[in-house]
Amino acid sequence: PERALNRRRRLDAIRCGRQHTLACPSRAGRGSCVAVVGKDVLMRSPLTVSGIVLGLVLAGLPAVATATPVAPGGPGAASYFDLARKDCVGTATGTTSKVWYTVAGGVLSDVYEPTIDNTNVNTLQYVVTDGSTFTDLQTRDLTYTVSADSTGMACTVTATSAKHGYQLTTTYVTDPGRDTVLMHTHLRATPGSHTDVRTLRLYARLDAHVNGNGGGGTDNGGADTGVVTPSGVPVVYDTSTTSQAANRDYAVPTYLALGSDTGRNAASVGYAGTASDGLTALDSTHSLGTTYRSAPNGHIVAVSNVTPRNGNDVTLALGFGRTQAAAVAGAALNRPFDAVAAQYEHGWQGYDHGLKPPPSHAFADHYYLSANVLKASEDKTFPGATAASLASPWGQAVNAGTLVGGRAV
Repeated sequence: PERALNRRRRLDAIRCGRQHTLACPSRAGRGSCVAVVGKDVLMRSPLTVSGIVLGLVLAGLPAVATATPVAPGGPGAASYFDLARKDCVGTATGTTSKVWYTVAGGVLSDVYEPTIDNTNVNTLQYVVTDGSTFTDLQTRDLTYTVSADSTGMACTVTATSAKHGYQLTTTYVTDPGRDTVLMHTHLRATPGSHTDVRTLRLYARLDAHVNGNGGGGTDNGGADTGVVTPSGVPVVYDTSTTSQAANRDYAVPTYLALGSDTGRNAASVGYAGTASDGLTALDSTHSLGTTYRSAPNGHIVAVSNVTPRNGNDVTLALGFGRTQAAAVAGAALNRPFDAVAAQYEHGWQGYDHGLKPPPSHAFADHYYLSANVLKASEDKTFPGATAASLASPWGQAVNAGTLVGGRAV
């Protein structure tokens, strides 16, 4: 019956990600329809989801991302470590949470887990687009300033697009109860601009080098694998525990998962610097386009649509574990960000309260910050083992996917 057919067609459109009205008047002919958004007729075509999506593209609206199982273009561009010049470092004071975050260039940089010498991230940063005229990459197109709480261990970055009239204010902490880095971001218009931030789309782009190496390039040493789970969570992992560092016999399989509080949105994994890198599509078409659910054995990037659903705030969680299930659980946002941040900051305030006071109040800020960085630089599996710096010297010039003596770095 025609009513049942129209209902099924409407459900097809909703599954496609957008609630379009499908009007099928008798003059349209059997097997044809008119896709309508509001009162605007877009096109008349055979009744398939692909036809509806094509109609949206022809109408100048963003196409809904379509999923393809395996990404092309492997192993991707060579991976590198990140800047050694850090804006911030931080970790929880206790030993339950064995993850350390850093910020460099105004974005999340090296993230160490489960030991202080095991870096897993090149960058995790935002990509912002209006869907039609521009795409901004945070490190490429925005300027930033940095501030911190009184302990120096909770970092806040304000990134600004003067050209497009918006700001991203992001606070970074780690969860004291698990191996998870949390980022809470507020999107707003810059003072004096007329930008309607509700029209902007926000994506998170994770460039990983899990377990201290990242694959890609000619050698593809230490290659990672990326997947998108059925629930839409990107996961990047490396189960290899061998490297050219002969005395590093304590390595473990490492998985990291990227979660958000925006619900189930489009996510994709692919190979850095290729057509399957979500940034490539966002730069060229201002939409994510085709998404990929698997990218084995290479330099992996994950891109996820994290546009706020209600209001202008989003929280991201980068969870770690020895299995995929553990990492995905670590990326679940089961507590409000403010509650976790308060617990994190309270831990550092308590630690500072137990220190011998500085000789002069004039030196207090530098005194406590220096003491806290030293405390944060100690490993939590091997007490007393302290890193000289939470960074890779000249990291941006050091290939994370090379082979040394036939083994990954």
